[in-house]
Formats: sequence, C-alpha cells, structure tokens
Amino acid sequence: MRGIDESQDSLFSYGSLEERIPTGHPLRPIRRMADAALSAMDQDFAQLYSPIGRSSIPPEQQLRALLVMVLYSIRSERRLMEELNYNLLYRWFVGLGADEAVWDVTVFTKNRERFIDGEIARKFFYETVEQARTQDVISSEHFTVDGTLIEAWASQKSFRPKDEPKQNQPGPDDPGNPTVNFHGQKRSNQTHQSTTDPEARLARKANGQEAKLAFCGNVLTENRNGLVVETELAIASGTAERDAALEMVDRIPGNHPVTVAGDKAYDTKDFVRQTREKGATPHVAQNTARPGGSAIDARTTRHSGYPVSQRKRKLVEEFFGWLKTVAGQRKTKYRGVWRVGWIFTFAAAAYNLVRMRNLQAAVLRAANA
Repeated sequence: MRGIDESQDSLFSYGSLEERIPTGHPLRPIRRMADAALSAMDQDFAQLYSPIGRSSIPPEQQLRALLVMVLYSIRSERRLMEELNYNLLYRWFVGLGADEAVWDVTVFTKNRERFIDGEIARKFFYETVEQARTQDVISSEHFTVDGTLIEAWASQKSFRPKDEPKQNQPGPDDPGNPTVNFHGQKRSNQTHQSTTDPEARLARKANGQEAKLAFCGNVLTENRNGLVVETELAIASGTAERDAALEMVDRIPGNHPVTVAGDKAYDTKDFVRQTREKGATPHVAQNTARPGGSAIDARTTRHSGYPVSQRKRKLVEEFFGWLKTVAGQRKTKYRGVWRVGWIFTFAAAAYNLVRMRNLQAAVLRAANA
C-alpha cells in the first residue's frame, strides 16, 4: 500500500543525540581523544575566566566547535553557528543538546580571542602529542622539518608604499574594491606594506611562481607515522624556514641523538652546522646545483638511515595537503602573525587527532583480520 506524503511535527521527541550517532562513526574516537585533552587543560581554562560574573560559553564546547569547523571545512564562524543550529551530528560532537540555543556569533568570536591570548591552541596541540606518545605511535629519534606559505587575508591592492600619503591612495570610485594600477612598478617588502595586514610579506615558494602576500608556516613531524610534534609560524622571508626549523629542533625533548630530514632548501652550510651543534644529525636532501656544492657529504649519506629519512620525510606533505584543503588554510581568514599562528597550530592538533584515529582503525582491522 502506498504511503501518504504527510508531515506532522511531533509535540515531544524521545531519545538522545547519543542514540542517533552510529557507534562506528569516525567522529567518536576523535571526540574521546579531544575530551581527554580538554580534561587535562582544566586548570588552563580556569586561569582565563573570572570567578564572578555571568557564565560564558564553556571553553570545552567552544574548542570542540572550532574542531568541527576545521574538520568539516566550514569557511566561517558565522556559517558554523548556522550549521550548529540544525546539524545534530555537530551538536552531539560539541556537547549541545537538541533543543539548546546556539551562541551568538559575535560572542563566540570574542570568546575565541580569549583562547588566542592564553595560547590555548598550543596547549591543546601538546596534549594531542602527549596522547600520541602514550599510544606509542610517534618516533622520538627521527624527524622532518618543512615549511609552506599560508596566503594572507589581504589583496595585492593593499600592498602600498610605506611612505605614501593618504591623499595619494586609491580614490573613492569603489571603496570596497578600488581601481589600482601597479603595472610596471617595482614593489618589495622593504618599500611596501599591506594596509590590510601589515605583518604579511610578499613571498613565493619557488622561482617561476607568482609572489603573494603570505606567512610562513613550519612544522616538525616525526618519521614513523607523520604526526606533527612542533609548529612555528613566522613572517615570510628568505631564511624563515631554516630559522623556524632550528627553533623547533631546540624544542625536541630529551638529550638522545636525533636525525632531522629536510628538502634541498635546508642544504646550507649554516643550517647544517647549527643543526649539528644542537646535537641533531641533518638528513637534508643534497643540493648539488648550489654554488660550492652540497653541505651534506659522505659522513651523512653513507649511513643506511639517510635514504630512509629521505623517503619518510615526504609524510610531511600529507599534513600540508590536509591543512590547505580540509582545514581551509590555503588562504587564511585571520590577520596578523599571532592569530594566523594560533589557527595553524590548532589545525595541526586537529590533524593529529584524525591521524591517530586512522592509526587506531588500522590496528583494529589488523586484529580482526
């Protein structure tokens, strides 16, 4: 018998959001790991809030909401609030009840600023790294450094001479998108600056590519499973990647020997020397086309671990690919090195959660095979 196309709203709804989410849903293990990390940060959250006054958005719920934003490529916090209003999966993950009101987007954004000032993203990131160590899925001896350009939230039209008087700036023909003709002009970071994001710098990743206003995002990954163990976002420059790599090598825990792999951009005498001075063996790719030859010689390449490092260092590209496609950081929505660095580190924490979820699933499949 054919059913009748009728819809009638129920006066009551029986059941919980927990029952609606499949037991094998991939967000479940991520929620468990995120909850464990947030629980360990209870004292950090307590220091951010006054003991009196009106209750704010629970920080645990707000960070889980930001995780949803990164994991599901939601382009803005305003869109995130819209989707939280009707998406039951997102509500369950965040910890909102089916009938709870969604927060005002302005309040949500102002509370997120509190997290930036408290470096909550880095603390959350380190909690994910600690979980990986507990699960014994990261290497403590073999690492890779690499960097990428994160395009700034600023247009080329905003890149104006530093000493340009205001009266010489584009006219009011279209205040939101003025007509600017910089064809034939010589523009550099020494003479020009973005009026939208003054900390962004004109940069390009390789010869033959166009220069864009960008920041330099750098990571240190371990070579066993490609998990991110350190992050560093810097103002883009010719030495930003190598300078950031040395800072991250300094933060490797322990005094045991370690290896640090990298691409040809790290094959300079200064970087190789300074890496060795820090007690690490540089396993960077040889750049034989560089004037004077490669800084890496047979003392390094003769060991069997060198080609292994060169093969495993490519795992870092998986993070950068995920960062720019899924996490939406090909072109950041934030301004300033502090805020861009915050979301860069938070995205690295989200990647670690996804990566650990996948590793756990692989172990279960192998056990059931």
